[in-house]
Amino acid sequence: MAVYSLIIIFCVSFLILVSLYLLNSKEGVENSLEQHPETVGKFYNETTDKFLEVYGEIIQAFRTKDVDSYLNYTAKNMRLANGMKLIDAGCGVAGPAMHFAELFKDIAIDACSISEVQIEKASQNILNKNLGAKINTTLCDYHYLDKNFNLNSYDRVYFLESYGHSQDKKKLLDAAWEVLKPGGMVYIKDLFAREVEGEWEQHYIDKICEDINEAYKYHIGSLYETLSILRKKGYLLHFVKIPEVNEDEFENLSISNDFQNLFNIGKIESWDNYVFPIDFFEILAEKPRFSSEIERHLYFMNKS
Repeated sequence: MAVYSLIIIFCVSFLILVSLYLLNSKEGVENSLEQHPETVGKFYNETTDKFLEVYGEIIQAFRTKDVDSYLNYTAKNMRLANGMKLIDAGCGVAGPAMHFAELFKDIAIDACSISEVQIEKASQNILNKNLGAKINTTLCDYHYLDKNFNLNSYDRVYFLESYGHSQDKKKLLDAAWEVLKPGGMVYIKDLFAREVEGEWEQHYIDKICEDINEAYKYHIGSLYETLSILRKKGYLLHFVKIPEVNEDEFENLSISNDFQNLFNIGKIESWDNYVFPIDFFEILAEKPRFSSEIERHLYFMNKS
């Protein structure tokens, strides 16, 4: 009888310890998510000058030799037009926002970043180019777009290699939904972890992605998780594709290598047996115009 009592006590104690561990783990994850944006802001406060040294005002890894040409391509794929209101979510120093503001005569852009240094530099760049009437800068955490910008007001919310900094992508896309007009669209261009059949190769890919996340305060997303979040929310997918640029126009990876040299991480010493860890994708998804499930079928009929 005493043995059974000891077993019961042990089991109960074990369950209590497990429960406490899981509770602490959950709190730890929540705290991590809570603190991560601040970590990203601090990272860019400390490193923006290094990014500018290598990339200039267009801080994007996937780009062509003619960066203006690539931004024109981006504007086309975002289906930008005069009269639109945009949110540049994770704007850097406002390089893309300034390009779009110069490309379109009548456009309004709210550009936001969590980095004080980036917002300061972005504001100065905008002032220097006399684009203050078209672009406004806001220091904020983009997970709270709905707390910082007017609801149901924007034609586009776009993430140009900023989406991956989010560790709570559902919260981020939910916030984008709230500020978009019905018929407004979210556009994402970012890197996503590659998936392969080979177990060793996948392990190697996952390890490189972990290194990237650690070094750049990133959280490389799963393509399928992102698509699932969008679809469950109610977004309508217009396309998911690899950016379409000619191979001879694509900028050599040496620019990324130059940047990695500055941080002394991940430099590609040899292409022998190298496994490329990520794929770049473009995603365009719409907050539907229709107001109920009953009207869903009408989306495909006479859509303006």
